[in-house]
Formats: sequence, C-alpha cells, structure tokens
Amino acid sequence: MGDKKADLVLKNCNLLSVYTREIISNIQIAIVKERIAYVGPDASHTVGPKTIVIDVKGKYVGPGFADPHLHIDQFVLPSEFAKKALLCGVTSLFSDPIDIVSVAGYRGFQEFLKLGENLPIRIFQVVPGGLPVDKKFSSSKSLTLSQEKSAIKHPHVLGMGEVFSWTKVTLREPKTMKSLSTMLECDCIINGHTAGASEKKLNAYVSSGVLSCHEPINFDQVLERLRLGMWIMIREGSIRRDLKEIIPRVLSHGTYQNRLMFCSDGLDPLDISKFGHIDHCIRESVKLGLKPIDAITMASKNNFDYYNMAKDLGGIAPGKLADILIFDDMKSFKPNKVFVGGKLVVSNGQIVTPIKKKIIPTWIKNTVKLKNFSKNDFLIKSKKKDVVANTIYMQTEIITKIGSAELHSKDGYVSASLDSDIWKVAAFDRIHGKNKHAIGFLENFEADIGAFASTWSFHENDMIVIGSNDSDMAVASNYLIKNQGGLVAVKSGKILASLPLQLGGIISTDSFENVSSSFEKINNVIVDSGSKFSRPHLIPLFLPFLALPSVRILSGGIVDVKKRSYILPIN
Repeated sequence: MGDKKADLVLKNCNLLSVYTREIISNIQIAIVKERIAYVGPDASHTVGPKTIVIDVKGKYVGPGFADPHLHIDQFVLPSEFAKKALLCGVTSLFSDPIDIVSVAGYRGFQEFLKLGENLPIRIFQVVPGGLPVDKKFSSSKSLTLSQEKSAIKHPHVLGMGEVFSWTKVTLREPKTMKSLSTMLECDCIINGHTAGASEKKLNAYVSSGVLSCHEPINFDQVLERLRLGMWIMIREGSIRRDLKEIIPRVLSHGTYQNRLMFCSDGLDPLDISKFGHIDHCIRESVKLGLKPIDAITMASKNNFDYYNMAKDLGGIAPGKLADILIFDDMKSFKPNKVFVGGKLVVSNGQIVTPIKKKIIPTWIKNTVKLKNFSKNDFLIKSKKKDVVANTIYMQTEIITKIGSAELHSKDGYVSASLDSDIWKVAAFDRIHGKNKHAIGFLENFEADIGAFASTWSFHENDMIVIGSNDSDMAVASNYLIKNQGGLVAVKSGKILASLPLQLGGIISTDSFENVSSSFEKINNVIVDSGSKFSRPHLIPLFLPFLALPSVRILSGGIVDVKKRSYILPIN
C-alpha cells in the first residue's frame, strides 16, 4: 500500500509472466528487503527518499532459473560452482550429494550442508536415495534411518534424492521401504530414477511416492511417465543430452508442459564454461521450437511447483522472494543483472557480491586411507604359461561388456599386453583402510600411457587404477595417496597431468579456473596419447558403477551386474 517504502523499484520492465505465459510491457516492481511487494503499472507510491530506482529501459525481467536435480559434490566447491551458475541466471540449485555421503557418511553430509550455506545462491539438499546401490557388493557409506530423520529437519533438506535402484522398491527391500515411508510421513519430496522401468514395474515405483524422473531419453518414455502423474526433468548435462530427442515431440504431440523441467544432473567445468547451465537448455529448446516464455516457465515456475515451494519462488509476484533476472534480449537468455532476495549479485556479466570460501576441516581432506604401493601390489599370479583372461571391454567410456583375451605369464605372473590393448585395472577401498582390493583386466582403452588413476568413482569411491605396466600403476597410486585424492596420468614414471581433488577425494578446493584448466589438460593428455574416447575421465568414474550393466570392478571383485555374481580375472 506504500505505507512502508520500498528498498528497490525496477521500472519500464517487459515482465516475463510465468503465471499467464505472456510478456507484459511497462511494468514496475517494488521490492522490500528480500521480497516483492508490488507488481503493476505504477509503483510510485512505494518510492521514498531512500528507495533505489532502476530504469531497466524496456529490457526483459523474469524469475531466477533453477536446476531441480544435479550433483554439486563434484569438481569444485559449492562456492566456486555458484559463481558460474549465477552468471547463467541460475539462482536455485537442488543438490543430491550422494558421492560425499558415500565417502564420508552423515558427518560428510552435515559438512556439505555448511559448504552450501550463506552463499548468494539458494542451495537445497536431499538425503541420498541410492546408497548402497547393491549391498552385496558395495562398500559405500550411507545414512541410517535415524540419520535420515534428523537430516530432513534441516530447513534446506527437502526430502530424498533419486532412488535409482528401482528394483529395491519393486522387490520391497526393507530399508528402502522404511526410508520412503519416513519421507511420506513427513510430507517430503522423493526424487526418482526409472531408467529401464516400464509398465507394472513403473506403476509400482510411482505408487511408492516417487513422483519425478530425470532419466527419460526419448519422448515415449516421457509420455509414459507423465501419464502416470510423474514430473519430468529433461536432462541436458555433461553425461547425457536429451533435449533434442524430447522437445520436438512434446511440441508435435501438444503435451501439457506444466510438469516438465530442465535439469543438468551435473556439469563439468568445461561444459558450464562453454555452453552454460539452465540458460543453455532454454536457448536449445527455443531453437527446437519451444516458445521463449514456455522455456522460461520450465526453467523456473515448474521446479518450485514440484518442490512445493511455489508460495515463495518460481515467478515474479507480490509476496515472492525477489530472485529476478534482467535480460537484454530474448535470444541469448544470458542475464545482464541477477538479483537474489532483492540483492544485486551479478551486473554486466560480473559477480558483484563477495563469495567467501569456507574453512574445510582437516578430517574430510584425509580420505585416501592407503599405504604406499610397489609394483608387486599389482601382480596377478598364475601357474599356467598361457591363460584366458576375462576382460572388462570398454564399448564407450561408460558402457562395458565381458570380453576375453589370451595372455602369457612370466615367472608365475600374468602381465598386461599393450600391443593387444589389454590393460590391468585395479580397485582399492580407500575409505575404510582395510586394504580390500581387486585386480583384473581392461580392454579397448588404446592410450600410449603407463597408468591412469582416480579416487573419484560414482557412489563407491574406490581408487581405480588403469595401467599398461605395474610400475607406473604404483607411481599413479602413490601420487594420489600423497595428495589425498584426484586424477593423474603417468608415463615412464613421470606425471603427465593431474587434477587434485582434496576434499573427500572427489572435490577440489582450488579455484574454478584452475580446476577447469587441470581437468582439460588431463583429458587432452590421454586423448592425444591415442585413446579412442573423447572423455576418458568418465572411465574410472563409471567402472565401479553398479547401476549399469554389464561388468564392473569394485574393491571386492569384478562383478557381473545382471547376474549379481563375481567374475574371476582369469579362467
């Protein structure tokens, strides 16, 4: 009513209204503290002597974007990721910190919550819903039922993250069902992961209270899930890009769009720098025929409708939190200015608010609990002169199948064969300090290096070491032990490139720019050495990933995922 004067007024706005899906000209917006007080043709009654008035001169004004599902416990600290996300107009992140929990349990979850607080971006968290992936093989840490109940009391914890082992639901695995019940009783959101599920299995999964999925890779999968009342997060990220398969069919079918969102599922430093974030999803969707206002609605309002947060966020209206973007045009969708809670955080493509790095406790930077290796630690014994090895054949960086190779032994030990593109691969439990490990063979890597090692692997976080010779495998392993995590490539005893990941062995404490440079270098070194794969960092990342067939390696052994049985490295 103007009895109290506004702190900020934006005038001459072309308002992108996600509530009516129209662009309204000559709008004025009054903001008091962190909330919007007035939206209409004349906010002069809210202007006082201390009110800041900004004439946006007919530019487009819309709500902040959201990424409804991503993993920010990767590559860089939340404070570093926030800088890049804000420049892309993303003011809210919905984080599933499954990997930091798999490394450091509930204590790590609590620490990660702290790392996401008091930043000029809104970070909401969920309790990981996928650990352990398969308790028969997995050694990852997870939360107990009582810890889950404690976690969801935190104001920034909204519910449960992707329950990606959907067979745990259809088979009614007791711990999973108790977790789901707890979430439902507390009126929490439960995110889904339905890759491979359909018909009665999908019905059963949805009936358990899981109401979203980011896994559909084509329109038929989207439609089946929408018809069952699910919300769909169309993924466009560093692992998969699904927009082009889905958006055109959404338009030709005339699908109701109120349950469609964009998500990244995680972005590597090069992709967010080159393409952007949710702004990239909007640009690509508009190119594919989606109306700009509909794309903005999917990037903002629909996310907060899904998370039951529409009373506070998702659009520009009185009473809402003032997360506001100002665009020069409706083509680039790169915001010129970004406000979060009424505070200017981005102006002219620059962060204009201080973002402080948090103090990282020492304990979470000491998670590689292994003793130094020698080349003898990578030996595979055999009394036979000629052996048939069961190999992990890399079809892509992610997809594997069981292979077979004839190898020779010398002095009772079987060696890798670089000439035949047969490598050794080892997995070490670095978390529990028990020296649990497995060694096998990997095929179809084709790189002229001695070893490639990583402490970061999805949801298991074993240290994975791929090598053409035992000496370089030991050098790579010892480098990661000394530096407490990261990725490293070695040849002839020399470090070719490395990416330090000091926090939990999965996140770097360095600047975004340094991490991006190191990440690019280690991939380029391996690709330039002859690897047929363009993203070799994904190989150790997915090698222990039990949610995908066909064959994986963990510290407990080589696993046939479908048969749920171990495979011997040599017959």
